[in-house]
Amino acid sequence: MIIEQKLKDIQARAEDIAAQMNSGSASGEELTRLSKEYSRLGEILPLIDEYFQTTRGIADAGEMLHDEEMHAIAAEQLAELNHVLPEIERRLQIALLPRDDADDNSVIMEIRAGVGGEESALFAGDLFNQYKSYALRQGWKVEVVEENATSLRGYKEIIFKIDGAGAYGRMKFESGIHRVQRVPETEAGGRIHTSAASVAVMPEAKDIDVVIDDKDIRIDIFRASGAGGQHVNKTDSAIRITHFPTGIVVTCQNERSQLQNKISAMAVLRSKLYEKQRMEQMNASNASRKSMVGSGDRSEKIRTYNFPEQRVTDHRIKLTLYKLDDILAGGTGLDEMIDALIAADQLEQLAGME
Repeated sequence: MIIEQKLKDIQARAEDIAAQMNSGSASGEELTRLSKEYSRLGEILPLIDEYFQTTRGIADAGEMLHDEEMHAIAAEQLAELNHVLPEIERRLQIALLPRDDADDNSVIMEIRAGVGGEESALFAGDLFNQYKSYALRQGWKVEVVEENATSLRGYKEIIFKIDGAGAYGRMKFESGIHRVQRVPETEAGGRIHTSAASVAVMPEAKDIDVVIDDKDIRIDIFRASGAGGQHVNKTDSAIRITHFPTGIVVTCQNERSQLQNKISAMAVLRSKLYEKQRMEQMNASNASRKSMVGSGDRSEKIRTYNFPEQRVTDHRIKLTLYKLDDILAGGTGLDEMIDALIAADQLEQLAGME
């Protein structure tokens, strides 16, 4: 069978990589590449072993059916193995789906207040606190790159980095428009208002992912400023980088030194360019498949947080959870939402392969 030959090829490839790594012939970037590939295969190998053990068991039980003394035992074993085989095959199919190379990367996230004025800025703050709490619960590190805070603890805009292995794979489906329905703190009449904030999730780019030519950028230096004097200093340390070919502009003034701000701004610019390249490649290669779950369209309304009913609804997969407080606290409810989105994307990919 073709599938069995493919699985044997994967086993052989894993053995070959292990031999190369143990021989000491690989070093530097080659060793890093081999280690990453072996780690990926290591997730699949136990499933392959389970698949072959099950199919061998089915074959052996089929042979024992001809033995009168073993017939009843063999029939029972055959029924059990035939029952579990489809689930093993399904898990294998998911494990063998094309992997997004950026899934293991850290992420840079942008949250911007949208329609709704101050209430929208407060909601942007709620979303930031949600993702910050979730990231810390995962053991990841959170670092604010740039912020434009309001006087009521909200944000007109906040850019931050979540540093941790696998962060992009978990967070990438959060891109889009998030909507909130509640009575604002600024509303005296007790009326429910609807406002929104946009979230963008970008995999952190490495130097090898994106090359930025010095002639393609302009770096402007100016004096930092912020709400309530929080970031005001007496030196010109804030940085603005303009990328001419794309028109992307990145500003950073959160760090105390000009050099630190330049490093942070370049990291954001590199990630924006990396995301742009990835989206162009995905659109070209997946022209026949418009992913409902993973399109990453920032203008798409993806989720509603309804305070009066204590519910959160993800409109892409039509999932509603009555766990609003837990989700906004970055708790297990957010894990449940993310797991459902990942599963829906996997099923969509499997359907596209049929």
